Amino acid sequence: MKYSNLKKPSTAPFQTPFLALFLALFVAVFANLPLTEIASAKQPLERVPGSQTEMRLSFAPVVRSTAPAVVNVYVRHRVKQFRSPLMNDPFFRRFFGDRINRPRRRMQNSLGSGVILKPDGLVVTNYHVIKGGDEGEIKVALNDKREFSARIILKDQETDLAVLRINNPGNLKFPYLELENSDELNVGDLVLAIGNPFGVGQTVTSGIISALARTRVGAADYQSFIQTDAAINPGNSGGALVDLKGRLVGINTAIYSRSGGSNGIGFAIPSNMVQLVVNSALEGKKVKRPWFGARLQSVTADLAGSLGLDRPSGALITSVHEASPAHIGGLKSGDVILKVGKHSIADPRTFHYRFATKGIGGIATLTIYRNGKMITKDVSLIAAPLTPAPNDKRLRGNHPLSGAHVANLSPGLAEEIDTDDIDGVVIIDVAPNSYAASIGFRSKDILVSLNNTPLLSVDDLTGRVKIRHRVWRIELKRGKRILRMVLPGGN
Repeated sequence: MKYSNLKKPSTAPFQTPFLALFLALFVAVFANLPLTEIASAKQPLERVPGSQTEMRLSFAPVVRSTAPAVVNVYVRHRVKQFRSPLMNDPFFRRFFGDRINRPRRRMQNSLGSGVILKPDGLVVTNYHVIKGGDEGEIKVALNDKREFSARIILKDQETDLAVLRINNPGNLKFPYLELENSDELNVGDLVLAIGNPFGVGQTVTSGIISALARTRVGAADYQSFIQTDAAINPGNSGGALVDLKGRLVGINTAIYSRSGGSNGIGFAIPSNMVQLVVNSALEGKKVKRPWFGARLQSVTADLAGSLGLDRPSGALITSVHEASPAHIGGLKSGDVILKVGKHSIADPRTFHYRFATKGIGGIATLTIYRNGKMITKDVSLIAAPLTPAPNDKRLRGNHPLSGAHVANLSPGLAEEIDTDDIDGVVIIDVAPNSYAASIGFRSKDILVSLNNTPLLSVDDLTGRVKIRHRVWRIELKRGKRILRMVLPGGN
């Protein structure tokens, strides 16, 4: 029999499955390695469990390293309470006053969670957890049952974040978590949520990141939330969302629920926004965000078609302030912002988050769609100026605005009080039981005109309210609405 037509077996090493398996077993025996490690050595790190052994792996090591840095936050403060709900209405208070129904003070307790971020006792939590804590008592309880008093060193309603400092006269070292770059997260990553739901004690839940850059949540102004299906319930607010490396990727802040319990849709503030607020606290400053100086709106399907875009995404510029970084950077009304750096922009809220987390200093490179072409523009990252000066005053006298605290609006003040308008005269607050309060004026009301004449400044307003009028015609802007009042002269 001739064998000349048969192929000779290959002598190249590792070419046969049998030989490869034999060598793997040889290495396992002499290197004293588990066979599961040898079997998975050539497999990618990111994969589903491939065996019963892998499926029995536990989150316990991650929990042990992270849970001690997650604390309970208790706030006890006094609040005013009217006996009759009708007395919360300014109309009824104007005619009946507080003589028949004076407000009474009662103690109110609130409970949430927090995360220690520095060994000396720097704690971050949600603003809504400690709201009112300036006038009360704040306690921080560790999971080992130790309790400490704490004080607020920074609170930022726009991001729904607050930073506390544990009173630590003994210079103790506390367990803490390190921040992870939230921009590196991917949908499908495993995460753990740690907090104190319903006040029952520290609890850990697991899940995945369900979505990123959620903006229509309503829990804060600078929105780009991490969505997770890890169970988040009342009391979890301010708690930690951690990855499997034991690093903080977000602060749990809200749930989507019709019943008040977790339905598998929870939201967390990304760690990059947390970092911005914490840095401001450590510097002893208020949170300073870059000022863009342009009004934006979402791109609808109809707008996308008329602009020549292939999809409804981005932030459309509708107007630009002449002194703003946007104007200096060459941006115009009608431009559509599609990217900030490498990050795509879905809508104005996404833009505000990406721009804000750049911080003060340097530039931001924006990708713009203009007249059918893609171009890039560099915008300086500077704080909003307090120009003109606020010149704030408490108005007094025989006129409807008596008791209102007013100021000149500027880009800086507009950001501080969270309003879109940057020109005119704004009411900062209204004194209780004042004439202005009885009429129903509110903080953030923009005073547009008085007796049909535009109001230009605080000095303009204070001069004109000194003049007696038989009738007061006041036009103001409240949010998106224009309100007009006609009031009798005198008080």
